Amino acid sequence: MVRELLEELLVARLNESGRAFWEKARADIAAGLSGQGFAQRLALGSRHAKRQALSLTEAELAAAEGALPGWSPRAWNRLELLRVNLILARPDLESDAFVADFESLFQFADEGETCALYRSLPFLPDGQRFVWRAAEACRTNMMTVFESVALDSPYPVSHFGETAWHQLVIKALFLDLPLHRIAGLDSRLTPELTRMALDWAEERHSAGRTYHLGLWLCLGPHDPQRVLALLQAHWPEASRTERCAMALAAARAEQMEWLFGIQPEDAEVLPYWQMASQGQCDQHRFAPLFADASSTP
Repeated sequence: MVRELLEELLVARLNESGRAFWEKARADIAAGLSGQGFAQRLALGSRHAKRQALSLTEAELAAAEGALPGWSPRAWNRLELLRVNLILARPDLESDAFVADFESLFQFADEGETCALYRSLPFLPDGQRFVWRAAEACRTNMMTVFESVALDSPYPVSHFGETAWHQLVIKALFLDLPLHRIAGLDSRLTPELTRMALDWAEERHSAGRTYHLGLWLCLGPHDPQRVLALLQAHWPEASRTERCAMALAAARAEQMEWLFGIQPEDAEVLPYWQMASQGQCDQHRFAPLFADASSTP
């Protein structure tokens, strides 16, 4: 189902020459094109699709979530979509030969090709074969490459062990990325992740630096004394957006006594306090807050 959706999204966004390229390349790939020939097709894709936003409709976004929970192509561009479709057109995806060929593609890939390769990971069979490669993306200094694995992809939560998972989330926090877009974050709020986030917050405070909004998504029902101390200390100086996030964080951390004790009157904070007091505190509730934060000078 997801492959059909990917092709449908692609064909709707290609012009006539682009569709002709796609059909010819797909036929060649079905006939066994691999190695250098396949790499050339990925590179040639840039002549037929540009790095333009997909401009997806709400219906298309919903279809993507339905096809593969945790996945969203909201940040993809047309060239990435074409390249992922080319990869998934290969008939040898389950073979050892594909694993070797896939790894070789990274050797000479430019940044755009690398992102497309990583975006294909959630759709490849036996995804555990590519854990080492995905972890490499989490060590890169290229933001776009890191985001292609960390955000809007169910691959990490499905395949990363505890250490790699914690490193991904904390790096995203450090980079001030929208953590609500880390698929499956709610399901893996481990004690260690809470500890690491609290340590990061203490380091920021000691250095006289502000917190990132993502901090409040990392606090689970662990280390309650430290979590409560953080909430109490930061609330008086927190911005409205932070207070909204802190209300949700308190519910996520099961700090309900503190939450009911603050009872904010601010018209912007109150709706989030009400959601939190009703236990509605999943990661997607933070989405508007990240939008507000990104639009603030």
